[in-house]
Amino acid sequence: NMDILRGKMVEKRINAEELSRRIGINTSTFYRKMRSDGESFTVGQIHKIVDVLQLSNSDAVSIFLQ
Repeated sequence: NMDILRGKMVEKRINAEELSRRIGINTSTFYRKMRSDGESFTVGQIHKIVDVLQLSNSDAVSIFLQ
C-alpha cells in the first residue's frame, strides 16, 4: 500500500528525491515503482526503504506484501 509508504515518508520528513537517492535509484524510477503499487521494487530496494524509514516489520508487511 503506497499510501502507507507516503505517510511514513511524510512522518520521517523524507521526500521522494531523498529516499530514491538513499536507496540508489533515479527519482523517476522511484515514482514509476510507486505507481505500480510497489510491485516492481526489488527485495534489496525494499530492505533499504525499511532501513531508511526505520519501518517496523508490520509496517513493511502492510506496505509491500498486501
